[in-house]
Amino acid sequence: MTPILRIGLCVLGVGLAPLALAHNPICQCEAGDGEEIVCTGGFSDGSGAPGVTLDVISYEEEVLVPGKLGEDSRLSFKRPDGEFYVLFDAGPGHVVEIDHTEIAAP
Repeated sequence: MTPILRIGLCVLGVGLAPLALAHNPICQCEAGDGEEIVCTGGFSDGSGAPGVTLDVISYEEEVLVPGKLGEDSRLSFKRPDGEFYVLFDAGPGHVVEIDHTEIAAP
């Protein structure tokens, strides 16, 4: 292999490396039994998100249910009265918001 080809492949590999490591946050919330809502969080690379913050927040920006995902990357809570959204926050650029209208009522 020529030195120029070797250098070209190295540059290409370095340029593509961030794409291989990129992953996007994923969060899904579903109505459970009765008034319960179950949210599951993770990343597009298939990894879970235990310990990641998942808060339930009113439209007035009051934290109604402060929480963190469990070892199974899930959190269950009682459906709050009124309008709210779920905030999955795994850090800058890794945030998902789910509005209460996107969570089917039981």
